[in-house]
Amino acid sequence: MPLAADEMTTVLEPRALPNFVETPQVRNIANRALAYIAGGFPVHFRGISGSGKTTLAMHVASKIGRPVIIIHGDEEFSTSDLVGGEYGYRLKKTVDNFIHSVLKTEEDMQRRWVDNRLTVACKYGFTLIYDEFTRSRPEANNTLLSVLQEKMLDLPAARQGGEGYLRVDPNFTAIFSSNPEEYAGVYRSQDALRDRMITIDLDYYDEETEIAICEAKTGLSHDQAAKIVRLVRALRESGKCEYEPTIRGGIMIGKTLKIRGGTVSPEDENFRETATDILTSETSRIGSRKHQKATKELIKELIVKSC
Repeated sequence: MPLAADEMTTVLEPRALPNFVETPQVRNIANRALAYIAGGFPVHFRGISGSGKTTLAMHVASKIGRPVIIIHGDEEFSTSDLVGGEYGYRLKKTVDNFIHSVLKTEEDMQRRWVDNRLTVACKYGFTLIYDEFTRSRPEANNTLLSVLQEKMLDLPAARQGGEGYLRVDPNFTAIFSSNPEEYAGVYRSQDALRDRMITIDLDYYDEETEIAICEAKTGLSHDQAAKIVRLVRALRESGKCEYEPTIRGGIMIGKTLKIRGGTVSPEDENFRETATDILTSETSRIGSRKHQKATKELIKELIVKSC
């Protein structure tokens, strides 16, 4: 559907993601989300960084089949960044030269209102993915309360044409994602907003799913992907890391190893260096030298045991 000139946003076509892995565990989560959405409820994927929240949200959106609009949470967001605001000016100039010796000029300058992404999604019934919504200040998200409950979007008086509200299109769907509240840069969302959505907590995937994801994203053989996943899972289950490694670390190892021409083997120096660099980076704070040193020693041991 074509957008008006005063609507400032990018709309994505809903399509299946390349290399998306759909194991029974992933299919179960997606089907639950689609059932909640069919019932008219917004869905919220909550989980640690690297748990695939955004990828899963995009997959669910592709199943819905409506055009997709994405918003990424930001501390600097205000309500106008969601709804819209006055951007620039519209200048109208009339020149009257009916009598050649008389020049008459009239100018009319008006502020120009532009609808932003939430307004466009509500107006046309698009699927809205609000990624990391708790990284925006809670007051910026207040406008979502009436959208999710009463299906009405309050609009500023400055918006031209129409009343002070917009009735949300019945096809509008909202999918949210967030990190746990203990993460840096994350705000605690309003209870009223959380009550209006159904939260699905995402934990680490089972071994079968992690191997399938690593294999699909890196192009490695099933055997090599399985060895990398076993290494990551062993480090995670050791309980000795500041942060537990995710499948994202395994994907980074696999992709880098292909570039370096290495193999997943304890005897391969490229693999040992790559795995140590990436897993130490993912599991330790920057500058935490004590934990970094201990983690590197642990990784060396686990490479021999797991691979």
